Amino acid sequence: MFTGIIETMGIIEHIACEGSNVHYTLSSTITGELKIDQSLAHNGVCLTVVAIDGEKYTVTAIKETLDKTALSQWAVGDKINLERAMQLGDRLDGHLVQGHVDEVATCTHIEDQNGSWLFRFAYSESSKNMTIEKGSICVNGTSLTVVGSEDHSFGVAIIPYTYNHTVFHQLQLGDLVNVEFDMVGKYIAKLR
Repeated sequence: MFTGIIETMGIIEHIACEGSNVHYTLSSTITGELKIDQSLAHNGVCLTVVAIDGEKYTVTAIKETLDKTALSQWAVGDKINLERAMQLGDRLDGHLVQGHVDEVATCTHIEDQNGSWLFRFAYSESSKNMTIEKGSICVNGTSLTVVGSEDHSFGVAIIPYTYNHTVFHQLQLGDLVNVEFDMVGKYIAKLR
């Protein structure tokens, strides 16, 4: 379980394919605090640390994960949002995030608002997932508040700190992002 509050960014150093699996090796300021078999959210995708070598660590994505996320778009040199799993009893600064991506959305609008930014994303018209105005959403692992909720699209307003300390500063129109809809909202919708 995660909170959607990004701790740091990692940099992809190496990508290796093995059958249908892909191994991603990253460097990060928190590598020294990681351990094998630890869950770590990468742009909102919960992946397990499988190897550590100095300042670098490796995670493996299986076909199911690659099919449901934007991981296949990653390239050597990309910056990735990182968050370690929350500890029971810690403050929940974001919202409850599972690290289980619901779907991939496309960045359709970026507006510089002279001190903040407005991003819009579109997702599948066949999706049963939804957003609500001022509800929670997780975009590339970042806990955000929905603004401008519409059918199959939503916006988020980004403050300068979030813009500079997450991957939002490198997002461009047409980029794919991992989206996890609000867990509580999904359970309520399922009960209908």
